[in-house]
Amino acid sequence: MRIGLLTEGGYPYVNGAGGLWCDRLVRGLEQHEFDVYALSDSERQEADGWVPLPPQVSRVRTASLWDAVDGGAVHGRRARRRFAECYGELAAVLCTGTLNDSSGASQEASALEADRFASALYGLAELARDEGGLSGALRSETAVRALERACRAPGAHRPAREARVPDLLAVAARLERLLRPLSLDWYEDDGLGAVDLCHAASGGTAALPGLLARHFRDVPLLVTEYGVRLRTHYLTDPDSPPATRSLLAAFHSRLAAETYRHAAVITPGNTHARRWQERCGADRAKLRTVHPGMDAAPYAEVGESPDRADPHTLVWVGRVEPAKDLVSLLHAFAEIREEEPGARLRIIGAPDGPEGAAYLAHCKGLAAQLFPDEADGPYAVGRNPVSFEETGGPELPTRVDAYAAGALVVLSSVVEGFPTGLVEAMLCGRATVSTDVGAVVEAVGGTGLVVPPRNPRALAGACVALLRDPERRERLGAAARARALELFTVEQNVAAFHGIYLEILSRAPVRRVVLGDTREPLPFAVPAEAHVLGRRAAPTTRVVSRGGGPGWATDAPVRTTTPATATEGGR
Repeated sequence: MRIGLLTEGGYPYVNGAGGLWCDRLVRGLEQHEFDVYALSDSERQEADGWVPLPPQVSRVRTASLWDAVDGGAVHGRRARRRFAECYGELAAVLCTGTLNDSSGASQEASALEADRFASALYGLAELARDEGGLSGALRSETAVRALERACRAPGAHRPAREARVPDLLAVAARLERLLRPLSLDWYEDDGLGAVDLCHAASGGTAALPGLLARHFRDVPLLVTEYGVRLRTHYLTDPDSPPATRSLLAAFHSRLAAETYRHAAVITPGNTHARRWQERCGADRAKLRTVHPGMDAAPYAEVGESPDRADPHTLVWVGRVEPAKDLVSLLHAFAEIREEEPGARLRIIGAPDGPEGAAYLAHCKGLAAQLFPDEADGPYAVGRNPVSFEETGGPELPTRVDAYAAGALVVLSSVVEGFPTGLVEAMLCGRATVSTDVGAVVEAVGGTGLVVPPRNPRALAGACVALLRDPERRERLGAAARARALELFTVEQNVAAFHGIYLEILSRAPVRRVVLGDTREPLPFAVPAEAHVLGRRAAPTTRVVSRGGGPGWATDAPVRTTTPATATEGGR
């Protein structure tokens, strides 16, 4: 089959977020054909280029969300009036509403507002299609005035009513970038109209092209989320003005609800993301949890040799940033040293941006205060029991070597989605002590110790318990590796998505029909694997499209030698 893979700031870019699981998925499903539609989020990302693409990626189309676009098409009076109506309706829904209210009357009102949001969104999409784009209109004074009228209208929420002109300008600029996919030319017969299925690698803006492909071409949509966009908005914009946060949160909520309403299947990567999706309106019947898959081969040697680890060393591996709460870890280690004077802590990771670099400097200063350099004798050189290191050097070439350096792996985060680093430690056969955030409990199960976040004393107590009990530590490490191999491998991830692809196409409406010699439709003549690479046959039958189907549906006919039977499977 032919899959349209939709990404934002991810695959196929080298430094794309979440690009690794997409690459593993594409390479694991070599029997399918992939068209990649990628939205880039920075100039650096585009400059760094793409990862090597496998043969099954037949095409890549890109668009940017970060640069300033030109003025766009000049719209006539009728188009400007249509834009003002649709954008005004969109703004009105963002300024009012009853999201996440469980009362009966509020549910009816929320459903009505969801319909209003959808009508405004698709109205803007149809206008963009008719007029050749909306980039200029979305940044125009008309858009800002529509937002202002909606914020000042009766019934608007308090944060919206308090919006000032700078807030309105900021919201209009953000909405222009979030709605930029409306102006793309991806939805015709030579684009997403030609795929069998759209697979959005995340929600939010990445899923918007899939929504439009469904609206214009009736292409089924699959949405995968390892982190819900609304939650990300709350975490990444804590210092924004209340009006800006409120209006953008309302947009993300409305877009998520619309995406979940029209998606054929929704695949959260963990139970934590699933709860957020349900909170945003996802139907439980559509949800299928698919854990991220990891390549277990690099961890095999370390995982099968647990005796290589230093029994007195604790290891932390990850990106250095405030959310990882290394300050609590250092205070916990101070208590660990009181109980186990020979313990060492190796913090391995690079800072994440300028904020991460400042946080790393703060942690190094704190470590120097808490743990003065120690020496074994009067003539020996002192050393600090806490070290800050990075992978890539001769001592720690890879992350596998980092996990192998200690007998116990610690995670001290206060915010976490799916703890990929924790799963890597589990594949290495290491016992873990983690804070109860995000999907940590779901990943660890009963194979590690979990403590409350921001509680150095509890973290220290769990670490001391395992440092003093090597047999228990070994049992937990073996159980952790077995759990990771069962639940979090590439093979189970690829198999799950392959089955979901077939399930969706088996329930999708027929978008093309194969006629036999008697000019009657042949049942099951277009199986789910109709686009398997390498299967090209001479034409003997005629293909016709129904309902304005895609152009490829009327190009080369599909060969059928004998009437297909029901055992072949089809849609």
